[in-house]
Amino acid sequence: MKAEFNEQVLLKGLAKNDAKAIETIYKNNFTMVQSFVLNNNGTYDDARDIFQEAMIVLYENAKLESFVLTCQIKTYVYSICRRLWLKRLQYLNRFTTPVESLEETVSVEEDIDFQQKRNADFAIMERALGSLGEPCKSLLEAYYLEKKDMTDIAASFGYTNADNAKNQKYKCLMRLKKLFFSQYNIGE
Repeated sequence: MKAEFNEQVLLKGLAKNDAKAIETIYKNNFTMVQSFVLNNNGTYDDARDIFQEAMIVLYENAKLESFVLTCQIKTYVYSICRRLWLKRLQYLNRFTTPVESLEETVSVEEDIDFQQKRNADFAIMERALGSLGEPCKSLLEAYYLEKKDMTDIAASFGYTNADNAKNQKYKCLMRLKKLFFSQYNIGE
């Protein structure tokens, strides 16, 4: 029971971006992933890349309240890394057996696909935000990222009142939405 409790503490720590939890997960799992990648036509840098991708998947899932880990963290991380590495080998034509025919320890295909799609969407949003221009970019960042209220934004940006700032934020958001979806549709 203590091991199970420890795993839950690590997951909660990971979700809160706790350095100690991240370091513990890294120390407990990287060597295993490194051995797997090195024994399967990979390099140390490949192992680091694959492990980092797996940590991102685990981190994103740990932040979800609906996520329930039904195995050890080690098993979950290994499964993600194994799946990612075998897909990469297959892509590079260094592995001949189809990935689908390999026995999986834990099914993580949907998690990986979801995470890759989400990362692509974030990249498109970042490009759209970058091409939005000022003052819209700064205004949206002030509201959504810095969590400033409309009164503060009105004062910072020189609007006469919070309602005018809110109206401008709406216009900027519509421009961002238009930029995002014009790039999103090109990417598909």
